[in-house]
Amino acid sequence: MNKSAIAIEKDIDQKSIWQFLKEELKPKGKWLTPFNIISIPIMLLGLVLIVIRFVYGIGSITNLTQEVPWGLWIGFDVVTGVAFAGGAYVVTFMVYILKMHKYHSIVRVTVLNGFLAYVFYAGALLLDLGKPWNVVNPIIGNSFGTSSVLFLVAWHFLLYMLAQLIEFSPAVAEWIGSRRARKILSAMTIGAVIFGITLSTLHQSGLGALYLMAKDKIHPLWYSEFIPILFLVSSIFAGLSMVIFEGSISHKVFFRQISEKNHKAQKGILTGLAKICAGAMFAYFFLQMLVFIHNKRWDLLDTPMGYWYLLEMIGFVLIPMFMYIHSYRTSNIFLVRFASIVTMVGIIINRLNVTVIGFRWDAAVQYYPSWMEIVVTLAVIFTEIWIFRWVINRMPVLSDSPAWVKEEK
Repeated sequence: MNKSAIAIEKDIDQKSIWQFLKEELKPKGKWLTPFNIISIPIMLLGLVLIVIRFVYGIGSITNLTQEVPWGLWIGFDVVTGVAFAGGAYVVTFMVYILKMHKYHSIVRVTVLNGFLAYVFYAGALLLDLGKPWNVVNPIIGNSFGTSSVLFLVAWHFLLYMLAQLIEFSPAVAEWIGSRRARKILSAMTIGAVIFGITLSTLHQSGLGALYLMAKDKIHPLWYSEFIPILFLVSSIFAGLSMVIFEGSISHKVFFRQISEKNHKAQKGILTGLAKICAGAMFAYFFLQMLVFIHNKRWDLLDTPMGYWYLLEMIGFVLIPMFMYIHSYRTSNIFLVRFASIVTMVGIIINRLNVTVIGFRWDAAVQYYPSWMEIVVTLAVIFTEIWIFRWVINRMPVLSDSPAWVKEEK
């Protein structure tokens, strides 16, 4: 049990909830850490650039044009980021639907990571809209088309964030010491999980469906009618690879919050996730080969873009897949973690190939993100990490629930 949970049990009756929250908002730990020293200046600079963007327009800090209206913020912040957040719907499906209780200890941290990812990437989406205030149009029914893929994606994003908030809310109730709220919210969890899984399968593929209408703009090696399915399947091993990577770091950074039981279970969890990743990557590679053979793109392999395609398929799908298989058979945790990093790099390459690198690849003037676009992206990521760290240090996410929760069970 972490220190904040013990304090809640002892003092929640003596102080108001506002006093409690005021104390919890105070910084904890050292400030002069390498991460803080690097991230704080970038976040401050990113904030300045965001203000400039909203005052002077999107063209003031980006290299976007009418020909290439979607760049790094869509390709990386949204399309790639949502794939990495896929671990939430996969793990909740495994635990609550398939009853694989072996992975129950990582549910909360995975849902938290997914929720924060969606919140921040939805926020990053506002930066890319020419008229950000129009983001409410699909919600209030003002000038939208119900047959539009963007309309579906907008609603999927909104509803899935609400579903994830409900899934995580019992941890918030435990943090503030509200037994009644926790009981009510816990009863809603399974419904939120089922609803969230349904939404996830829809919007993961929906992001791919956005690019179906860009057949003449995406390089033939990355365009197919099966982009939605490929996006969905790849989100499985992308999300689980992020779970492996993030979980490995969390076990080192937040070592003291994790019980001895969960420390011992980590090896089995990581090797189990490696097995699932290998299966999903095999399905993905098989589908990619079917699409390639069906489209008869053999002549494109002996080109610069063809070499890049082969590097993606072999170096960042096939090889890490065999890494996962070998690491599962030998229980090699280092190889599991290394394979997760290679896989994540491969997902970034794939999503950027579809959305940026292979998009208008034949244009006379190629799009390259400005340094300001990169800084804003880093600022968004660092801010998400800061909030993730703040929550982990205060709420029972990696640590055990308060004693009164166990007594009620």
